[in-house]
Amino acid sequence: MSHPQEPQRFFFHFGNPFRSPKGSHLPPGLISLLDKFEKTLSERLQKLVPKDKSDILSLSWMKLAMESLSEIHRDIKNLITELEIPVTDWDEKWIDVYLDISVKLLDITIAFTSELTRLNQGHLLLQCVLHKLESNSPDQFLRAYSSLHNWKEQIRSKNRRVETCHPVLDNLVESLDLPKVRNSAKGKVLMRAMYGAKVATTYICSVFAAAFSGSTDNLLDLSSTVPATLPWAQVFYNVQTTVNTEIKNIFSREEFTVLRELLAVDNCANKLYPLLQDGFSPAQEELFKHSVSDLRKTAEKLSQGLDNLSKVVDDFFKIVLSGRDALLCNLRAGCASPNSVLGRNTDEQSMRDMQPCLGNESIYCASCKMQRLVVLYILFFDRMVHGTDHRPRAWWLVQIGT
Repeated sequence: MSHPQEPQRFFFHFGNPFRSPKGSHLPPGLISLLDKFEKTLSERLQKLVPKDKSDILSLSWMKLAMESLSEIHRDIKNLITELEIPVTDWDEKWIDVYLDISVKLLDITIAFTSELTRLNQGHLLLQCVLHKLESNSPDQFLRAYSSLHNWKEQIRSKNRRVETCHPVLDNLVESLDLPKVRNSAKGKVLMRAMYGAKVATTYICSVFAAAFSGSTDNLLDLSSTVPATLPWAQVFYNVQTTVNTEIKNIFSREEFTVLRELLAVDNCANKLYPLLQDGFSPAQEELFKHSVSDLRKTAEKLSQGLDNLSKVVDDFFKIVLSGRDALLCNLRAGCASPNSVLGRNTDEQSMRDMQPCLGNESIYCASCKMQRLVVLYILFFDRMVHGTDHRPRAWWLVQIGT
């Protein structure tokens, strides 16, 4: 999905978003907040370039990338709190942007979780193989061979949910063009910060989509989209160039997967496969034992890596969902309390009376708790009963959330 030939996109469709209103400048306090956010954003992006480039697309590197993404979204939440913009002062376009982006991120994160779950299910087959190999029975070896064959087929199957990432990524790129902010210094700071977060989010999600789909069609090049005047732009260009170059090198090897830990297990399985299929002589017994040991070690490393990555992807989902819930709940509370601020309530008694959501699971208001339960129930029911994407998750989340 790289589009180097496309004309340069601009963040705001109708003018320069980073120029202060005529005759006015950003107050020093707002400049300080924006500088702090953008400096931190640069640092988080820089973490994506490892000392050893061969670590790119390892599960540990992907975990680091998703953790950085979660931190960026927490930074946005903290910035919103520090800006102290009453919900009643939020422009409708800001709200639309936030809700639209968040629902797309929820949808794409569900696709990632689905793929991680599918890969983790393969570990059960590997455990079955290893258990059977503990016996010296030829019958058990044949069963181990059958289970290993099933594993190889399972990990090479396609996940239809991952294929839905392509149009979602296209929509995320299109959403980088936002309306101009008028007569609001705080709004200008918020939109500029959200733009940086969205660029980082869109790019990192494209890397995950490319890795899980096995196709560089999902790998984005946002160089023409990001204005060079932004203080974090050069860091982003460098990170994108380094990561994209390495990913394309990995894909050029034409392996069945670009996930390093998964490929390591498959290589061990390939060494063991003929020994189980054709049998082995006493002279090959030592080779057989080493092959089984290597399979056990690489399988455990894969399982641990998938578990760790699944946890941080789930954490990111919760951050996006809680942020969306917080905005929706404070919009409701804001109708009764004009001082209601996303992330903070200045009146403790008002908080007890109306229970506005602060983006924390333990203090959701009753409406948001019910909303969250309904969302999770629908997603669970759809996965367990249908097993496929008969309906877009984003549609459900929009209907319930808005």
